[in-house]
Amino acid sequence: MLLCLAVPLLGGCDPIIPVTAELPEDAEAFPKPDRPVAKVVSNQFATEDTRDERNEAQVVMDLADIRTGMTVADIGAGEGYYTVRLAERVGSDGRVLAQDISREALERLGRRVERERLENISIKLGEPADPQLPPDSFDRIFMVHMYHEVTDPYAFLWRMWPALNAEGQIIVVESESPVGQHGLPHRLLFCEFEAVGYVLVEYIERPDIKGYFARFQRGAKRTEPHAIKPCNAS
Repeated sequence: MLLCLAVPLLGGCDPIIPVTAELPEDAEAFPKPDRPVAKVVSNQFATEDTRDERNEAQVVMDLADIRTGMTVADIGAGEGYYTVRLAERVGSDGRVLAQDISREALERLGRRVERERLENISIKLGEPADPQLPPDSFDRIFMVHMYHEVTDPYAFLWRMWPALNAEGQIIVVESESPVGQHGLPHRLLFCEFEAVGYVLVEYIERPDIKGYFARFQRGAKRTEPHAIKPCNAS
């Protein structure tokens, strides 16, 4: 069983264990979302064959402008649909960090990475309110069909902020489903990101990928936790 990979991004072998570094703010410092949060029912959005039939990963990677040599994080990686395709796209000079809060899913992904000899992938266990990403590291952070399951979105997005490099962007793919039903209306997504200080760069409706594509970058200043105003789902 593969539990870690030597990847320069993380300074060596990164075991699948939680990071215990002191957080800048505890979860209680952030507001709770004013909406129901969908429960995690599976770490797969759909089968890989089904997703490839509609060319999902290629479409999203093209929209996100993923290029050779980039460093990318795949949040909520599950068993690695995007992880392995991102690894191929960024090439041997690029790096992909696969993160999830499910140890079991990451162990299965680790076996896949080892089996397919994907040497530019590292694996990390995250926390529900903290993605546990290294600072100043990523050109792109992918959150595909998973943001609606984040239980503490304001804390999560606030702690993700330092992980982006100077030109880094967050890529979100979601379904335009009612709140609490495994999707999130795009206007509510925009509001929650903007409440933390992010700026919307691009929004595209894409029925071919069963949802919409949104791209965010950091704004001029990250909102202090006590000043974050939760968005009203209604």
